[in-house]
Amino acid sequence: MNKHKNMSHDHMHHNHMEQNHMHHNMKMDNCDMHNMHENHMQGNHSDMMMHGGHMMHMGNLKRKFWISLILMIPILIMSPMMGAKLPFQVTFAGSDYIVAILSTILFVYGGKPFFSGAKGEFSSKKPGMMSLIALGITVAYLYSIYAVLVNNIFTTLGPVNDFFWELSTLIVIMLLGHQIEMSSVSNAGSAVNSLAKLLPDNAHLVDGDDIRDISVNEIKNDQVLLVKSGEKIPADGVIKKGTTFVNESFITGESTKVAKKVDDKVIGGSINHSGSIEILVTGTGNNGYLSKVMQMVQDAQNSKSKSEDLANQVAGYLFYAAIAVALIALVAWLPVQGINFTLPIIVSVLIIACPHALGLAIPLITSRSTSIAATNGLLIRNRASLEKVNQIKYAFMDKTGTLTAGDFKVNVIQSFKDDFSEDQLLQIAASLEVESNHPLAKGITDLATSKNIQNLKVDNLQQISGAGLSGTINAQAYKLVSEKYLKNNDLAIPTYTDSPEDTISYLVENNQVVGMIAEGDSIKAGSKAMIDFLKSNGIEPVMLTGDNRKAAKKVAQILNINDYKSELLPENKQEIVKTYQAKGKTIFIGDGINDAPSLNQSDIGVAICSGTDIAIDSADVVLVNSDPKDVINLLKLAKNARRKVIENLWWGAGYNVVALPVAAGILYPFTGFLLDPMLGAVLMSLSTVIVAINAMTLKIK
Repeated sequence: MNKHKNMSHDHMHHNHMEQNHMHHNMKMDNCDMHNMHENHMQGNHSDMMMHGGHMMHMGNLKRKFWISLILMIPILIMSPMMGAKLPFQVTFAGSDYIVAILSTILFVYGGKPFFSGAKGEFSSKKPGMMSLIALGITVAYLYSIYAVLVNNIFTTLGPVNDFFWELSTLIVIMLLGHQIEMSSVSNAGSAVNSLAKLLPDNAHLVDGDDIRDISVNEIKNDQVLLVKSGEKIPADGVIKKGTTFVNESFITGESTKVAKKVDDKVIGGSINHSGSIEILVTGTGNNGYLSKVMQMVQDAQNSKSKSEDLANQVAGYLFYAAIAVALIALVAWLPVQGINFTLPIIVSVLIIACPHALGLAIPLITSRSTSIAATNGLLIRNRASLEKVNQIKYAFMDKTGTLTAGDFKVNVIQSFKDDFSEDQLLQIAASLEVESNHPLAKGITDLATSKNIQNLKVDNLQQISGAGLSGTINAQAYKLVSEKYLKNNDLAIPTYTDSPEDTISYLVENNQVVGMIAEGDSIKAGSKAMIDFLKSNGIEPVMLTGDNRKAAKKVAQILNINDYKSELLPENKQEIVKTYQAKGKTIFIGDGINDAPSLNQSDIGVAICSGTDIAIDSADVVLVNSDPKDVINLLKLAKNARRKVIENLWWGAGYNVVALPVAAGILYPFTGFLLDPMLGAVLMSLSTVIVAINAMTLKIK
């Protein structure tokens, strides 16, 4: 028997609209709407930002930045920089007190998000960027208030330089850095909320002879629910009455629908398509399958959120270094030189550690990289995850909608009757399918339309349950059915020329098979280029699909993918990703609801924009044009951005590595040299300029 006979799929799925197919046809609308939602959320986002693995309360960041900037201007005009009076500065009797008052307002108002972030870092026992900033501005503020008191009230103690200039500029620069970052990167969407929307708000409860609507939250086990055609199934259950076809694409990610009869199980969140059914509820709330998928997504999100970005790690090291150097300076100088000599040294150490350049190093690269990404069809939603790009060893990808278009095309038409041409066969099949919106039907009707083949009149058009369609054309009885129908009705299956392992539909005329049509899901043009690039960069591609083994094997062979796994449920995909993560970092590319747990679980999640909102909400990056070849630009950009990040961290932190011990007086016993605070400020400013210039040289190639 020809090998393709084994690949024939039931034609029963005709006559039903496929939800993933709708997503495919509306891919730009879907992505544009999602981006509009992201931008709306971003424009109104006013309170939360991720730092060091936890959410930091930021307040209204944009308003906070502008108000802080306004407060900073008079402070700079009336306050010397590290004791050096600049040409534009103006001082007068009482100006010190005005500066102190304005600085207090700025310290409390502008510094609030950093204290909030530092609190979170300390609670998780991971001091980082927020802790370093909070330390710097606190020391600068307290010492500056001390300087005001000494210079204006306790004058016998001698003049003391204040740090109001440094305090104000640090707060404003750090707020600017966060503003740049938040303006560049989209908010993390809520995949869990999107999953929850799969369930309807209400259900039809069968109560004896009565049917009444109840909230989905009121559903209990062992209740009987009526599910009408076209409605979402509100809970897991077993069919007790009726037959239907159910769209379970959120589980499998595939376009085919599943025939259901009495005693078959159904899953809450799937869609009932063709007839009313009554189900006995077997799973609700946390016991339902959809809830388990939601929990998998939530667990994966929580696991990923614990990771720290490079800047935060470096800031954490600097925090401990600054404290250690300050303590060493205290122990070394206090017994020898006294408090008046030691205190300015300690303050200089702690303020010089303030991460002006470090705070801008990452946001500037983020802004630049997201801008470049946008012009190349990439929407970056989670910058921190991309820092792992150099460690990626495995690239997982879904099949349907990711590597393939999810759009069935006719590959072979063959007539088994001498006086029956291929165009005649196509005309009859298209006439039978003209009312159907299923992808298989659409493939046939689209080809007929492209060849200007006119549809014939069909009488008595009927669906053959679980098999296909029947109708009468020109007084002849025709059926368009699956191989299963031929076998069940003892009809001979003719041999035919070789073709890819496609979905086969047979045309039957008066109980004689007169032809066949083979359809296949076309592979996206960019898929091969992506696979070749991954392999050339030492990344092993692994295809994970809910489709059958033969369909998976076909795509894997064409794309030269050696490792592939088929017939997978969402939890299967996620477990496979977990297993491979023990051997190396992973990237996952997918488009379906069933991919959401894996997108979250993987170190880098990439969603196809023509896919579901749930997949997009779960991803770190979205391919706006739904072209897998864009993954090449993503990986190139991520690698170059990581290189720039490391360079900027060296410029930002390297300054501190040199300046901290010098500020602590390490050279003083040998040369009598102490780092002038003003020189430290100049070097700090120069470091900031360098990281800004370096960030702007980032390119995708």
